[in-house]
Amino acid sequence: MFEVNIAVMLVVCLIILIAMGVHIAISLGMTSAIGIFLTTGADSYAFETVQRMLAATAYEAIRSYVFAVIPLFMLMGEFIGRSGVVTDVYRGINKLLHRIPGRLALATIIGNALFSFVTGVSIASAAAFSRIAYPEMKRFGYHKGFALGTIAGSSCLGMLIPPSVLMIVWGILTEQSIGRIFAAGVLPGALLMSLFLIYVFVMALLKPEVVGEGVNSSSEIDKQLNKDETNEVSIPQFLISLAGIFFVILAVLGGILSGFFTPTEGAGAGAIIGLTLGVIKGMRFRDIIDAILSVGRTSAPILLLLVTAALYSRTLAMTGMANAIEGLFLDSGMEPWMIIGVMVLIWFLLGMIIDSISIMLLTAAIFAPIAMKIGYDPIAFAIIGIIAIEAGLLTPPFGLLVYTVKAAIHGEGDNVQVMSIFKSSTPYWMIMLICMVAIIIFPEIATFLPNALF
Repeated sequence: MFEVNIAVMLVVCLIILIAMGVHIAISLGMTSAIGIFLTTGADSYAFETVQRMLAATAYEAIRSYVFAVIPLFMLMGEFIGRSGVVTDVYRGINKLLHRIPGRLALATIIGNALFSFVTGVSIASAAAFSRIAYPEMKRFGYHKGFALGTIAGSSCLGMLIPPSVLMIVWGILTEQSIGRIFAAGVLPGALLMSLFLIYVFVMALLKPEVVGEGVNSSSEIDKQLNKDETNEVSIPQFLISLAGIFFVILAVLGGILSGFFTPTEGAGAGAIIGLTLGVIKGMRFRDIIDAILSVGRTSAPILLLLVTAALYSRTLAMTGMANAIEGLFLDSGMEPWMIIGVMVLIWFLLGMIIDSISIMLLTAAIFAPIAMKIGYDPIAFAIIGIIAIEAGLLTPPFGLLVYTVKAAIHGEGDNVQVMSIFKSSTPYWMIMLICMVAIIIFPEIATFLPNALF
């Protein structure tokens, strides 16, 4: 009973620290140290125990070969993002869809999907397409809220389409095959992208004013297309950039899914290919150094989070909290779908206040065993969890993707209200919920490719 009381106190302490604005890694470390100190007797020897556990956890948490996959995949995405290839592909798709209603929004969704194959971070996608797509949509009279909602919503594809940082972290935390999780994300990612495209196309037909129809006539649009030659891309340039992205996808993901590469080796190969592509596209030495430093600034906090989350998980295990939570779910008498519903609700609520990786670090190791015991396939549950966690980043009042988009257009001089972006991104949130329910009912959507390839 004493240990359970400590566990409850640790959870409450963690929530209070996060609510006060303390960084999640520091919050996890502080509560873990307090928990170990109290559990081991709160005496002079307890300090030594805290030190030993922290050192052992840090060593075991990041010494694994697989942890290199996170910065390497991020480096691949950074090189390709800075090369200008993504901009060329977006503008090329935009040009090819010239006569289709809502073509800029459709190009944004397709571009985000392609960009997702070369980067694993949805926030990076949101920032990139806010700078690439939003000025174009604004130029053609799109409703600003609709344009930004499309960018924020379609950026969620970044965490579902492999390679994804969330998939990598989930695989590490739950000791699942990262390659199988990558394969599991392909069909759900295609389904989600298709639903996004259908929504935008229907909106373009029902409310043409939100996509600039009626604001600009067809002849005026033609004039706009020819007005700024610097925003155009030639078809050969588009095809070369598109071929570069497809080569990365086939080389890296194809190598991983076929078993030729481990995920870490594939990430390393992808980083080399991304660097080569960047050099071909004109990246300078200074740009390469900036890309490496940018990845270091982003990946180092993630690795620190992994260490403190592992320490927190050990502390909860010492207090019996993980078993108590598992027993609470399994002995509640709820149907399996109701238990999954409670987990999804918790993910949505956490998504309002903290980032997706932190949510996963706090919940994946606890929820995944429960899902397996109530009969859910662990790979399908991984995709369900990733969609739910990512949807939380669109949930007001603190959806991080929305604030990323808002911050990225700061220099555009637009005074778009945050709630307007939240409102416009709500349909994408609902579509993600539909996709998640579909996988809960038909887990084969996620498990077909992993079972076929592995």
